[in-house]
Amino acid sequence: MNQVQELEQAILTRAERLAAEFRERGTRSRDSILREAAERLRLREAREEAIAKTLAERTFRQHVQASELKMQSQLDLMRWNLVQDVERQLQERMRHFIADAGAYGAWLQQLVAGAATLIEHPQINVSANSADHKHLRSCWDGITQALAQTRTLRLADDPIDTLGGVLLTSGDGRIRVDQTFDGRLARLRPRIQQVILERLLPGGVETGNLFSG
Repeated sequence: MNQVQELEQAILTRAERLAAEFRERGTRSRDSILREAAERLRLREAREEAIAKTLAERTFRQHVQASELKMQSQLDLMRWNLVQDVERQLQERMRHFIADAGAYGAWLQQLVAGAATLIEHPQINVSANSADHKHLRSCWDGITQALAQTRTLRLADDPIDTLGGVLLTSGDGRIRVDQTFDGRLARLRPRIQQVILERLLPGGVETGNLFSG
């Protein structure tokens, strides 16, 4: 009986030791699993936080870009309206000047003479609108005599569509001096827009580049 009891006790002791080992292993495995799960959770949260941050930054940039595009559109529209308003005022001032027949007529003759000196060709064609064509025809001899030694001027038969001024071309058509109101306005338009930008943006034209590309 003693041997049987000793064997049973040995078996029980062995069983308890194995159970303790299994419990320890289980505890270690559980702790490892919990640590791994916590790490995976931390990494997932960090990843989700990074994604959320990226999406938030992208949304913010999109809102900023949309605002900049809207501001640019508004500025472009404002600048265009101001340019159009300036051009209308210039046209009105030109009409008042044309209404002063004496002053405008003298200026027109000077315009022809001055533009003719810019064309290095013996024959020059002069074009003007219908009203200016009649005026130039009436004083054509005086205009041509002043330039008879260096140029031969011909008043074109067909009038051109312009508010005022003259268009001179060389006889071979290679040289062109546009001194019409429309031509001069087209050349001045970039400067007009620059002045408008300077008025709209006290920081200078460089500031305007942020909106005008």
